Amino acid sequence: MLELSLAFFLKAVYFLITANLVLKTLKWLALYVSKIHSVNKLKGLPMIPFIGNVHQLERKYKFLKQIKEYSIKYKDEPLWRIWLGHMPNYIFHRGDYAEILFSSSKNTQKSVQYNFLHPWLGTGLLTSYGDKWSTRRRLITPTFHFEILDDFLHVMNEQAEILVEILAKLVKEKQTIDIFERLKACALDVICESAMGQNVNAQHDQLSEYVRSVARISELVTNRFYDPSEWIEFIYLRTQKGKEYKKCLKALHDFTKKVILERDADLDDTELMSKKRIAFLDLLLKAKREDPSISFEDIREEVDTFMFEGHDTTAAAASWACQLIGSHPEVQKKLHEEIDSVLGQTNRPLTNEDLKELKYLDLVIKETLRLFPSVPYFGRVISEDCNIGGYKVLKGETAVIAAFMIHRDEKYFPDPEKFDPERFLPENSKDRHPYAYIPFSAGRRNCIGQRFAQMEEKVLLANILRKFELKSIKTIEELEPVGDLILHPNNGIPIELKLRQ
Repeated sequence: MLELSLAFFLKAVYFLITANLVLKTLKWLALYVSKIHSVNKLKGLPMIPFIGNVHQLERKYKFLKQIKEYSIKYKDEPLWRIWLGHMPNYIFHRGDYAEILFSSSKNTQKSVQYNFLHPWLGTGLLTSYGDKWSTRRRLITPTFHFEILDDFLHVMNEQAEILVEILAKLVKEKQTIDIFERLKACALDVICESAMGQNVNAQHDQLSEYVRSVARISELVTNRFYDPSEWIEFIYLRTQKGKEYKKCLKALHDFTKKVILERDADLDDTELMSKKRIAFLDLLLKAKREDPSISFEDIREEVDTFMFEGHDTTAAAASWACQLIGSHPEVQKKLHEEIDSVLGQTNRPLTNEDLKELKYLDLVIKETLRLFPSVPYFGRVISEDCNIGGYKVLKGETAVIAAFMIHRDEKYFPDPEKFDPERFLPENSKDRHPYAYIPFSAGRRNCIGQRFAQMEEKVLLANILRKFELKSIKTIEELEPVGDLILHPNNGIPIELKLRQ
């Protein structure tokens, strides 16, 4: 009798579990069908249930061309959509409609794709949201005060001088110069010394483990964005790419942790409280001593985030500027005239007053970032159902803000593919929509380091242009711009340099 009762009980439990799973599955399917019905009112690629548009999406430089093609096709629409598996992505390609995302204090959570950065960056300023993000933003903001940024100018000048010396040597040896690779190494040296007080000597030692790991892990993370077969962590970490990823991750974390512990041991409380320059790492170490709840792991997250965000982005912007300058002689002539009038024939380091006087260079950098924003798209989780241009956008889904296409809106930028720095003269930009130009994002989550980046770009470009004439070897089309984490060329940017007389 007992055995019959136990068997009946087990069958009942099995039935309830099965029924519960079936009900949950049916509920999920009903919501999914409803979601398809709602989202597909927007125009976009034809999709297959559960697969979405993954099978139709291109890779590398072809993906950016695809986004551009469909944004032009749907240019009169407020937004369009693609599906990654069962997840819809709303593509915002017009700044006036993206305003609802930037102006809201709620849409601050990054999209699910950023989760692939968590093993490297943790939940630092880039990837966190809510109270943690607000706390970190308040903590880090003083690091970018203009007086502190002024102190980092000498680091930028020193590394720019090394860059120019290397370029001059390559010119004499008549070697082909990939300006993107050279600027990446220079920017990495600038950011390492500014953020951590550590010189990794990337310009002279591009084969160091740290330098190679930074480059490779960025590439591996990008690949995961677009390949659903690499999304499941348990499986990915057992593949060859996953093992390489773990190796790079260990090298990066070991290096950062070592630097943090050594710097913490070398700085006493008196020095931390009285130092004129409060470097990024110093500020966090000071905060830790005042608030024991801040851990070394918290500091490691922010330092790694600063390293990730602070070198490839700047290098990409400066490299695209070199390409555009080298293919527009009339622009280069104006730049040389301006730089000569401000700096003369001296080799002295640039000052902040010099940077303020280089007004045309500022226009060139802004127009470069319009055509080639360092981060071509930003992802956000939509915090609440909203109506945009007559279409319902669903809470919890992903918004992709395509800065690359927002910057090509003919309403605000006539003849959008033309390189024209004078677009940014005050009289030409005074009536422009505030979200028509967003190279550093916008709203509450705008880039905290944008002044640092703009200063560095000006220093690097001014030092190159005071010494060299630039000539582009390839067209933009031949360079095949790739819209990954960073908007970069597919295979570098070869530039012909000639020493100025």
